[in-house]
Amino acid sequence: MLLANPISPDNLLSGSGALLVLSIVLFAECGLLIGFFLPGDTLLFAAGVSIATHTIDQSLASFLIVAPVAAFLGNVVGYAIGYRAGPVVFDRPNSRFFRPEYVDRSHAFFERFGSWAIIIGRFVPIVRTVATVMAGVGRMRFSLYLLYSAIGALLWTDGVLLLGHQLGKIKFVRDHKGWIDYLVVAVVVIGLIPIAVHYWQGRRQRR
Repeated sequence: MLLANPISPDNLLSGSGALLVLSIVLFAECGLLIGFFLPGDTLLFAAGVSIATHTIDQSLASFLIVAPVAAFLGNVVGYAIGYRAGPVVFDRPNSRFFRPEYVDRSHAFFERFGSWAIIIGRFVPIVRTVATVMAGVGRMRFSLYLLYSAIGALLWTDGVLLLGHQLGKIKFVRDHKGWIDYLVVAVVVIGLIPIAVHYWQGRRQRR
């Protein structure tokens, strides 16, 4: 039996304010450092399923329009936070975690992999929260950042919504909505494997 979760899809998407709640969660997760724990992937997928099963009264079109806008605006705020506050936070020579060279590294990283970091990072929890702030810290060109943020927001939100909507038409998925959290976790773990391999290879090279 699954334990009750206050931020589970069924709780957050209940009632007529489902779209508003989803928008707030997406904005916070994509733009505020405190939002890294929020279940954006799960909510998007669950919303798609719920629309297909008519559990949510609002139209799929409204979600497809509002969700990417909320995620995009969150990224803009996250960039501003990183741009204005990031260098101050990282300017601590004696700190183990916030070192000045991290700013230089992030700048070089986004100069080389900026487009992929912003777009692919959308699909990885925590990374999509941190990457947008680090883009501001690294002074990634704002116009380029806006372009890739818009592309990433559209692909991520609408892609997961449409996936959930299509799968929601399948009886097995409708009957096992409580396992959505575990499905998303499995997808995230698989998605983190290339990052872990890259990190391990980087450590070997430094040695």
